[in-house]
Amino acid sequence: MATYEVNPAAVRRARELIDAKQYVLDSDWGAVQPGAAAENAYLEKHSWEEYSAWHLGLTVGANDETKARYAFVYGDLRRVHRTALIACVYRASEWRHKDVELAAHDLLQHLDATAG
Repeated sequence: MATYEVNPAAVRRARELIDAKQYVLDSDWGAVQPGAAAENAYLEKHSWEEYSAWHLGLTVGANDETKARYAFVYGDLRRVHRTALIACVYRASEWRHKDVELAAHDLLQHLDATAG
């Protein structure tokens, strides 16, 4: 099983987006999460650093500037999705990636407090 560390740049970016009200409170995450085609289109116009900022987890041992390096996406590459944060908490908890779980949980609490 892969090991992940928290991506501090992604945590900062998610907080910035939440504070700027760039979020979706109710969505079907399975239907709106970015797939390979959306990620490739994003990477054609954005840097790997910007792509990385959409992922709360960094895969230990994976090379930078590869999709394998980045995990636990929290939005649709435009906005934070509450359901994505819930999915991150769940997946990280399920596989015992405690630091990622707690980062996603903290962001979820921040989103809920901000959204009211």
